[in-house]
Amino acid sequence: MKILFAVSECVPFIKSGGLADVAGSLPKELKKLGHDVRVMLPKYTLIPDEYKTQMKKVADFIVPVGWRNQYCGAEKLELDGIVYYFLDNEYYFKRSQMYGDFDEGEKFSFFNRAVLESIEQLEFYPDILHCHDWHTGMIPFLLKTKYGKKTGYESIKTVFTIHNLQFQGIFSREILGDLLGIEEHYFTKDQLEFYGDVNFMKAALVAADKITTVSPTYMEEIQTTYFGERLDGILRERKADLAGILNGIDIELYNPEADKSLASVYTYDDHEGRLWNKLALQKQFELPVDDEIPLMVMVTRLTKQKGLELVKAVFHEIMATGVQLIVLGTGEHEFESFFNEMSSYYPDQCRAFIGFDEALAHRIYAGADLFLMPSKFEPCGLSQLIAMRYGAIPVVRETGGLNDTVKSYNPINQLGNGFTFKNFNAHDMLFTIERALELYKQNQEWDQLVSKVMQMDNSWAQSAKTYHQLYSKLVSRSGLHVR
Repeated sequence: MKILFAVSECVPFIKSGGLADVAGSLPKELKKLGHDVRVMLPKYTLIPDEYKTQMKKVADFIVPVGWRNQYCGAEKLELDGIVYYFLDNEYYFKRSQMYGDFDEGEKFSFFNRAVLESIEQLEFYPDILHCHDWHTGMIPFLLKTKYGKKTGYESIKTVFTIHNLQFQGIFSREILGDLLGIEEHYFTKDQLEFYGDVNFMKAALVAADKITTVSPTYMEEIQTTYFGERLDGILRERKADLAGILNGIDIELYNPEADKSLASVYTYDDHEGRLWNKLALQKQFELPVDDEIPLMVMVTRLTKQKGLELVKAVFHEIMATGVQLIVLGTGEHEFESFFNEMSSYYPDQCRAFIGFDEALAHRIYAGADLFLMPSKFEPCGLSQLIAMRYGAIPVVRETGGLNDTVKSYNPINQLGNGFTFKNFNAHDMLFTIERALELYKQNQEWDQLVSKVMQMDNSWAQSAKTYHQLYSKLVSRSGLHVR
């Protein structure tokens, strides 16, 4: 099949979160299954020059943005066997940040129209157009209402993946005609109207042929009022077209056997190297260097979604266990300030790095004994998968993808791969941390658990096969034969 990914960010070119990891990893796995997979994203100025210098212009054309006609250039780069297209317009993408601009609705209205216009210009007519999150949410709707009858477009099927339902792309109704060229009669409750505004996410939920989420549990959760972010009704209506497919990680990128950023490489059956990484990490963060002190870490966005209010509520009790804690991330000022303050208050136990450094993140995963992720909600979560790949034992709340990937360890039968708690409650979390620390004292059993989690297959291989099956069913409906 010919598959085109439309996405707002993609590793290794530009990243703000897990969406970029998925866009960078899944196409490579689909290619292994024999598909022609290509990825399309904006050409941000923020993309490093090492990639921009490799891009070759393959087309330029005009994109209608309401009554405006805007220039768009398409530039091509091939990396690891995948073709990437970068849509260029300096007015929209020559910015100091990817998201959060005053004209976000116009910027992504342009991108949505540009993706569809580029298909004809590049003469690459995909069987599947796979869109990701609200930034591409109007593409399925525009395809059905504007482009579907054009030659080459009529058999294109759309898949839309919800990575985080909380972010929906909500703008005033004026953008329908002014930017998207969509007639006013589509502004109804069963189409694009959303509490008086227009919602890009809802547009995709209305129009996409298939809707996926990034874990089975999250698929069920978002059909409830609590997690549904006011879209649970339409998700229940589309339940037959909804699928929860668990994300994976790039096991070549996250590989403790060959990771050059580590103090020492190691394997699941010989992980003495983890000790050297732990000691190096303690030294780097100026904590007491002692292999017997349990080291717990968090690599996370510092937001309420990540359950940091729980950590804040029982922080002194956590410190009373004697554990060391290293936090890496950026986010809300409340939590950045809190962890900085606690680093001063507990100089021998707590350190915070406010910012993000990819190589440092790898070293933290490799040196940690425990990985804490008490999320309020978590569509999938990649951090717990990466942590296990490096041998850090996860302590998580049973929600979304965390519930699908981490099962509570039972010391009697030694089943499970981490430590979990169900209620969003600080003392439940504290009790679970204490339970993990009790096992940490049992050296041999702990080492066996470390080996176990490192051997888990959290790659994209199985998920890619599931996507292949989903695509195949859609394409077969069009009368096309799929091997």
